[in-house]
Amino acid sequence: MKPDFFIAKRYLFARKSHNVINIISIISAAGIAIGCAALVIILSIYNGFDTLVKDLYDSTSPDLLITPAKGKTFSADSEAFRALRSDARVASFSEILEENVFLMYGDKHTVVTARGVDRDYGAASGLDSYITVGEFLMYEGDSPRMVLAAKISGTLSVNIRFLTPISAIYPSTTDTLNIFNPASVLRTEKIFPSGIISVDENFDGKYVFMPREILGALTGHDEVSCVELRFTPEALSGDGIVTSSVQKSIAKALGDDFVVRNRYQQNESLYKVMRYEKLAVYFILIFVMLIISCNALGSLSMLIIDKKEDIEILKSMGATKKQIRHIFRMEGWMISLLGIIIGVALGLLICFIQARFGIVKLPGNFVVDAYPVKVQWGDVTLVFVIVAAIGAIMAQLPVKSGIK
Repeated sequence: MKPDFFIAKRYLFARKSHNVINIISIISAAGIAIGCAALVIILSIYNGFDTLVKDLYDSTSPDLLITPAKGKTFSADSEAFRALRSDARVASFSEILEENVFLMYGDKHTVVTARGVDRDYGAASGLDSYITVGEFLMYEGDSPRMVLAAKISGTLSVNIRFLTPISAIYPSTTDTLNIFNPASVLRTEKIFPSGIISVDENFDGKYVFMPREILGALTGHDEVSCVELRFTPEALSGDGIVTSSVQKSIAKALGDDFVVRNRYQQNESLYKVMRYEKLAVYFILIFVMLIISCNALGSLSMLIIDKKEDIEILKSMGATKKQIRHIFRMEGWMISLLGIIIGVALGLLICFIQARFGIVKLPGNFVVDAYPVKVQWGDVTLVFVIVAAIGAIMAQLPVKSGIK
């Protein structure tokens, strides 16, 4: 064992007559440990929420979304779209018409975004798994049906067991306004509800689903607003996103009149915000660690003052200034390393307990009842490296100024 390491270890762990410095060193290591544990826990909780939100959006977003570059609607009857329908890689091809309509149910009313979809859209999109009451049905026999998001059903006080249909109302763009009977230009479709769906807060207060043919007849549109494509696994990359080659080939086949976006691009603002939020969390927690590490700096400064006599003895025995500095520098590193190891281990243990047992619960109604946790080893490594670097810098400062 090298003498400098042995002496540094003795200073850190051996009993002393003046044990106040020992206590301060323990407090310094404990502060670093608590800071590291907090870093690991907070980042893991953030990763848990990040994964939860992304999974929620990914489960309701198509692999590729095709929209017109200009205008609101387009015809999906071209040769390029017919080729997509027959493409073996395409698991589902969904034509969707989207328009704002006025809903009335008894004396309740609201404006919603209606999505006209095909019969099998619920199964193709996976939205049928979010049904809370009833079924995701667009037709029952030959009778059209409507699926309402949870908040909209609450606003209208809809019960799918009631025998009263919902009135979907849209102003005609072709009929002439009659000033004596303004209601004559309003088109109305009466549709019975088949189910209530709940995905997230934004979704639940916005959408209803009805057959595309019915919404087209109501609004006078015989085209579609978008086409949703979902692919077989061989067309997807490891993270579940359509490969860029598939996306580019489809965009090239459709031409400049259409915009083709993958899941990330459909929710680009969300992913950017979450990325910047995580960066902000890093900087805030690193700043906190800088403050906590000042304890180690103070502890080391006091140790150097306390060991002035030992320093003179070491000099008389032939130790160089460089060797003496290295002894105290190593003690600072040991304090930091001890705190890092304990803190990371403690943080991982708490994350494991929360992930396994869900001890800390979330208040209110949410898609999960406990704080989600996901440990990413890249984050753990980064915490270890950053805190170790801060500790190394903090150990250097008092040693350089205290030992002349």
